Amino acid sequence: MKAGIVGLPNVGKSTLFNCLSNAKAQSANFPFCTIEPNIGVVNVPDTRLSKLEELVNPERVLPATVEIVDIAGLVKGASKGEGLGNQFLGNIRECNAIIHVLRCFDNDNIVHVDGNVNPVRDKETIDIELQLKDLETVEKRLEKVKKAAKTGNKDAQVEANLLDKIKETLLKGNSVRTIKPENQEEEELIDSFQLITQKPVLYVCNVDEAAAINGNEYVEKVKELVKDENAEVIVLAVATEADITELETFEERQMFLEDLGLQEPGVSKLIRSAYKLLNLQTYFTAGVKEVRAWTINVGDTAPKAAGVIHSDFEKGFIRAEVIAYEDFVNFGSEAKVKEAGKLKVEGKEYIVKDGDVMHFRFNV
Repeated sequence: MKAGIVGLPNVGKSTLFNCLSNAKAQSANFPFCTIEPNIGVVNVPDTRLSKLEELVNPERVLPATVEIVDIAGLVKGASKGEGLGNQFLGNIRECNAIIHVLRCFDNDNIVHVDGNVNPVRDKETIDIELQLKDLETVEKRLEKVKKAAKTGNKDAQVEANLLDKIKETLLKGNSVRTIKPENQEEEELIDSFQLITQKPVLYVCNVDEAAAINGNEYVEKVKELVKDENAEVIVLAVATEADITELETFEERQMFLEDLGLQEPGVSKLIRSAYKLLNLQTYFTAGVKEVRAWTINVGDTAPKAAGVIHSDFEKGFIRAEVIAYEDFVNFGSEAKVKEAGKLKVEGKEYIVKDGDVMHFRFNV
């Protein structure tokens, strides 16, 4: 599961990527600095992991991770192959969610590809290119499906009606994610089309240091623009975040944050939001050898969760021993949780909850 960072050239995507992954992607003051997508595996900040480490005192601790992809900047005409359009659109199609960076600061020393700062226009530029690409995909599919529908194929007729609805949405300048499926069958069918504008999106308003806490006029315009999209908006002073990551010690970074009036780096909030955007959650295993956060999809069953550790765990699943995170912390150890009768034994139908501390029994 990976989230792709997108935006116009020169809005701070690669600088943000560097903050997130410390992969040091090249960032410079000219368009198309990023050509091949950079991929970083980013630790998901989670205070629960630190608490479990404190209680268990393991030999090692492994956090959950998420993949972040820094994709080349998009320009007007990308859907027709302008700039690095085809490459950009191919890269974004492979991502599961979109982190859309919008420039929301003035600085005469940093060029803007369109000559002036206007995040509303910038968002619409990218939206239009992605919508045009989806429209091309839908029209090609619709042509084939309508031929099958004419023969009386009922499945093809259902699909054709849905594709017509999607086409109409795109022609109105709206993204596919704004469509509310009428039932689960329709939802699954839309998912099967793998359209770019159906992917969940997180908007990052890149501001200057002065606007890091409360945002600015540009941010308010973005919030107003996306209010019907069911999308989160995060305010981030990307250049300042880059300065924070350059500091060598935790104490120095904390002092810097306190001076800005921030409790934690903004990128920590961004990573957690990206994790949530990808519909992911965490369960833990906690033993003296290792305390580890494991990444699963929201709604996964216990056998699916076990399979993340090893496929044999899923194949030979017998049961899961489950402790709620709050119970583990309140009682202080697995032994005391058992004494209090708070350890639950769950079977194959159990839906794992975020934060569950789990131990699996299996037989292969």
